[in-house]
Amino acid sequence: MEKQANNLPNNSVLKSFTKLFCTVFLFTISFYSNAQVEGGETYLIKEITVTGNTNFSAQTIIAYSKLRKDEEIQVGGEKIANAVKTLWKSNLFSSIDIYVTDIDGSTANLEINLSDLPELKDLTIEGIKKGKKDEVIAENKLKTGIKVTENLISTTKNYLTNKYRKKGFLNTKVNISTSQVIDSVEKERVNMRIDINKGEKVKIKAINFEGNAKITDKKLRKAMKNTKQKSLSPLRILKRSKYIEDDFKEDLVSVVDYYKENGYRDARIISDSISYLDDKTINLDIKVEEGEKYTFGKITFVGNTVYSDRQLGLLLGIKEGDTYNGVELRERIADETNPDAQDITNAYQNNGYMFSTINPVEVSAEGNVIDMEIRISEGKPAYFNNVTVVGNDVTNDHVIYREIRTRPGELYRKSDIIRTIRELGQLGFFDAQQIAPNIKNPNPVDGTLDVEYSVVEQGSSQIQLQGGYGGGGFIGTLGLSFNNFSIKNIFNKEAYKPVPRGDGQSLALRLQASQYFQTYSFSFSEPWLGGKKPYQMSTSLSHSKQFLYDSSTGGADRDRSFNITGITFGLSTRLSKPDDYFVLSQALSYQHYNLNNYTTSLFTFGDGFSNNLSYTIGLSRNDLRVDPVFPTGGSNFSVSAKFSFPYSLVNGVDYGELSEEYDGLDSSDADDFERMGEIDQERYKWLEFYKVKFKAEWYQSLTKKFVLRPSIEFGFLGAYNNDRGVIPFERFFLGGDGLANYSLDGREVVQLRGYPNQSLSDTDGGSIYNKFSLELRYPITLGAAAKIYALSFLEAGSSVNEFKDFDPFNLQRSAGFGLRIFMPAFGLLGIDFGHAFDESPYGATVKNWETHFIIGQQF
Repeated sequence: MEKQANNLPNNSVLKSFTKLFCTVFLFTISFYSNAQVEGGETYLIKEITVTGNTNFSAQTIIAYSKLRKDEEIQVGGEKIANAVKTLWKSNLFSSIDIYVTDIDGSTANLEINLSDLPELKDLTIEGIKKGKKDEVIAENKLKTGIKVTENLISTTKNYLTNKYRKKGFLNTKVNISTSQVIDSVEKERVNMRIDINKGEKVKIKAINFEGNAKITDKKLRKAMKNTKQKSLSPLRILKRSKYIEDDFKEDLVSVVDYYKENGYRDARIISDSISYLDDKTINLDIKVEEGEKYTFGKITFVGNTVYSDRQLGLLLGIKEGDTYNGVELRERIADETNPDAQDITNAYQNNGYMFSTINPVEVSAEGNVIDMEIRISEGKPAYFNNVTVVGNDVTNDHVIYREIRTRPGELYRKSDIIRTIRELGQLGFFDAQQIAPNIKNPNPVDGTLDVEYSVVEQGSSQIQLQGGYGGGGFIGTLGLSFNNFSIKNIFNKEAYKPVPRGDGQSLALRLQASQYFQTYSFSFSEPWLGGKKPYQMSTSLSHSKQFLYDSSTGGADRDRSFNITGITFGLSTRLSKPDDYFVLSQALSYQHYNLNNYTTSLFTFGDGFSNNLSYTIGLSRNDLRVDPVFPTGGSNFSVSAKFSFPYSLVNGVDYGELSEEYDGLDSSDADDFERMGEIDQERYKWLEFYKVKFKAEWYQSLTKKFVLRPSIEFGFLGAYNNDRGVIPFERFFLGGDGLANYSLDGREVVQLRGYPNQSLSDTDGGSIYNKFSLELRYPITLGAAAKIYALSFLEAGSSVNEFKDFDPFNLQRSAGFGLRIFMPAFGLLGIDFGHAFDESPYGATVKNWETHFIIGQQF
């Protein structure tokens, strides 16, 4: 018998490939030597057998090797060598040997001897918290049964080492060991142990610069946005002095950019190094070469026909004699950090010239004065050919296409694509972070292109099921909100999955109850009434009932109630001027207030009714980008006026006389009190008022993560007739979490965290309020399943009853921090911790810290 073998031990990726090469080489030499003995004959394979420690069937291995019985092989040929390579590439075996046996004339047998790679049985991870272990397992796919290869071990080790180094643990060491499992299972299995020694976080004691004579160390350190040395400054709370390699490399680019912004075009980093002071502290040493300072000379434009030199010069914003600023030059030509930037590239892109290119070229640098040519190749105007959408499994095509600003046959504009992304994100039906426009088939010759919008559906319906204590008892809430409803399929049984969806309509049902009150409401809106223009129609119905507290029983008195029934019909439309971000809205509403033996401080009549027929007109502008849950730019403002008919002008009642009579009555006298009730009934039979509100908010990205949100609010409730007075309804209640759990009198509850609910207004509410807020937000995750962000805030506001007492700067102030979680199925959830700095002007008890739970509130 004659045996020849190929051995492929498995130590590491590099060693494996090296040994594979050597094995194939030796195998070839061995066969070649045998061929010399046998005279270089070829053989027919008589039999192929499989031996060794493997759980795969012989048929499977033979089939995978592509060796066949009765197949002709040549000693030194490629077929056996290729079989070895093929089996090895499967990553299923730890060793592979192929033997030639029983050579008999022109025939021979082949024996494939191999051993399976061991499978993972148990995994032990030491050195990190229990909660982080599942994360390590998931990120490295270390599940039971996975094949344990040297590649898996080295990849896992490198990943964990880099993971913790990126978090500032520069001395992280990871050791991975395996031990064979001896049990009754025939499979070869191993246990794995991962020891992670993160060590201490490495802090930067000092950042030292060498070679900088023109710009100070302090200014260069300031240019490094993410890498900071140790400092006791309170302004450095958000920038720690830990060392992260990727951040440091990015900051080295920032240092060079800072030089370029100040005229040093040739500045560069010669070297950078780390000096270890101990296991916890390092110095960073950076050597720079500054070069000479330059200024801009003549700037000429070449190739432009669409825009004049003067127009392009205004967009460029750089004049002869200005200090050379390479960063500014790059951003004025194409600012890649801002898709809406007013730069030259966007000017062409937004005018149809998709295929245009703009290249700045230095044509002279004599005397440190740089003359520039901005060379422009405009190309043909581009037109959209095909516009498609993929990924909308629920939302019907027409709901998406009506929001798309790019139409087949229309001129290409980059701004229209950006606006389309915003509009699709604002719908709330798709994950705003995953909306992507894919440009396809761009054809510079024909001037055409296709665009495909890729969307990922997210749950747009919400269930609100909650319970809690408030208003003296348990409050239960059941709410159903369907934000992508299809009312036309309401009678189509096949469309219930679980409800008819896909037409972009909104339908909401809500029930809230406790022993003291009950509230039922229904609302529906159609954003495109008629389907051709964005006319939004909305309607709502509500009924509420509140019972008076019975001090004798400590419960609700069901025989004394305050009922409100209301209906609202609204219509809004998108305007085209000043721009099409503006929306004009109008609404007509009616509420009927019915008091049944219900006497409180709000009214002196316990039996009677009031009617509220009012008209509201509002103007708003919203250009928030892009995610409605976590906007990173843009603004949102609204102003509205709500007013009733001036009944006192036409009903002939002398309210001055009634007011004088009212003031002369004694509420402690039964007859006078009854008369006071009659006067109030006359005053409030039909509510007469006007109400003005204003709110504005802005979003500004400060860094890649942090977003600043300042906002301002103002509200005023007034009366046409001072003798009739300001109505006891529609008032503002300031302070607390902003949730109006059981408010039935048309009141508006305004959030001001850090104070108890409604503690910054009079008992019966205020007629004027103003509020200022500043939030700093940081996203933790913006995934489709859940969007989570942390925030800190500063707030201040006040509420008064009369305009003469209003002082916009006499405010109650607070500060704090919180967390928000948005899940498509449940809406927005959150918690805030607020600290109040001032006492309540209305005598309410104010704690140092107040905890607020946020449920279903606006973003």
